Amino acid sequence: MDEEQFFQFCQLNRDLQIERTAEGDILIMTPEGGSSGVGSSRLTTVFGVWAERDGTGQVFGSSTGFTLPNGAVRSPDIAWVRNERIEALTVKQWERFLPLCPDFVLELRSPSDSMRRLRQKMEEYRDNGAQLGWLLDPAGKRVEVYRPGVGVEIVENPTALSGEPLLKDFVLKIPQVWAAMERKKS
Repeated sequence: MDEEQFFQFCQLNRDLQIERTAEGDILIMTPEGGSSGVGSSRLTTVFGVWAERDGTGQVFGSSTGFTLPNGAVRSPDIAWVRNERIEALTVKQWERFLPLCPDFVLELRSPSDSMRRLRQKMEEYRDNGAQLGWLLDPAGKRVEVYRPGVGVEIVENPTALSGEPLLKDFVLKIPQVWAAMERKKS
């Protein structure tokens, strides 16, 4: 499918979460379970509140498609893009899958997700211009941090993650995310 055909395919199947690899393979993701759904919701809220206060960029949820420079169309669980990059988009580009790689991406591992597949996506984001990426693995209680030009940093059972210098003054309290996903009070 070319870009227009893929967009129309997605529009006809709005109830599905669909991605396309750089090779053109179509991926259909399963709906989130309760634990992942509440984790994603918590993350979207925390990032949204921070972005509103910060004012330098916009947060996007897991339904937003991004056409990466390599041609893949991906939908990270959380994405953040600087305002100047958003303002450079045409109206048509804004209304479709955004033709850029987010500055920041976050993937939250669901019980049905393969770490190998998620790591490949994180590497793809980094290779296509993401400046910071976090892969949260609730089952392993760890976070993998992706930055350009350096190896992956693995943080075991973190209490907090700083988004500095990209995400100014942003700190994610990881135990609150894990607690929400385990139906515990944080």
